[in-house]
Amino acid sequence: MRERKRPPVHPGRILKNHHLIPLSISITDLAGILGVSRKTVSKVINQRGAITPDMALRLSRAFNTTPNLWLGLQQEYDLWHATHESKEWRQVKTVKDLATITA
Repeated sequence: MRERKRPPVHPGRILKNHHLIPLSISITDLAGILGVSRKTVSKVINQRGAITPDMALRLSRAFNTTPNLWLGLQQEYDLWHATHESKEWRQVKTVKDLATITA
């Protein structure tokens, strides 16, 4: 599998560009539809908050998608950033390697 060079798009940006703007829905309107605070929606839209399982369920109901779509977008975003922003995980040894060292 090829390594992705550019970071994936945050799910909040996808929500804004593919749903809110085309449908002329404001953040306040979406918050009311989803039954959450305006601040919660704003954080996601402005890429400062993550899509939680609860939010994924709400978005999937509101936009006739699947919760897995939203969670998958968030997971891809988070994993890419964890891979590229932290190097400590590279120092972890595999269990197999540890077994040969201690044997």
